[in-house]
Amino acid sequence: MSIVAIHGLYKTYKDALEPSLNGISLEIPTSIIFGFLGPNGAGKTTTLSILCGLVKPSSGKASILGKDIATEMQEIKQLIGVVPQDIALFPSLTATENLTYFGNLYGLKGKALKDKIEHYLDIFGLTNNAHKRVSQYSGGMKRRMNLIAGILHDPQLLILDEPTAGVDVQSRKMISDFLKSYNKNAGITILYTSHMLDEAEKLCDEIAIIDHGRILLQGTPQSLIQQQEKCHSLEEVFIQITGRSVRDN
Repeated sequence: MSIVAIHGLYKTYKDALEPSLNGISLEIPTSIIFGFLGPNGAGKTTTLSILCGLVKPSSGKASILGKDIATEMQEIKQLIGVVPQDIALFPSLTATENLTYFGNLYGLKGKALKDKIEHYLDIFGLTNNAHKRVSQYSGGMKRRMNLIAGILHDPQLLILDEPTAGVDVQSRKMISDFLKSYNKNAGITILYTSHMLDEAEKLCDEIAIIDHGRILLQGTPQSLIQQQEKCHSLEEVFIQITGRSVRDN
């Protein structure tokens, strides 16, 4: 069974001239890292927002772990972890206070939650800053904290929107290495968007490229590279398929 199944999904926002999603269909197998790539305004964030229950589709269906997003969203929310592109932390709280709050939202308490927080702070090199306010954190530290908040409850599907945007090389490598290990050792399925195409090429088992609300290509990074004439990297495939025009929206 696919962990994510999308069939004929459309979304047109009020007063929009064109649909954000134009009938996309997509199935994501379990236990892989799946890259969902596209230019700005291609439909990536709309798709993720629908899967997370933040936006309702105009038509079409989608399910996660066999549960319909239209009728079983509350159950789905317990099974997924979401790490948004914007930092979703309370800046006036410390790392420990933030993670305790998010853990409590998922029903985690006591020593089990405390141990889990300490475990992840150690993995992400944040132990010495556990009691510092997040407002004093660097961009890379905030990104790492953002990720921890999304995995405390051991989700079966982890949804990441630009998890390494704007971070230093060291934080980017730490996050990337963790995701590979997390996927391999825990069998967690990861749905990931990024503009870092070199990172996506190394990280993802399978990739779909979306533009203008339509899926243009889907396959392993190497198969997509081999299919496109004169392409030697995922970035070259991406440019060939989506064009060179700058997207400002």
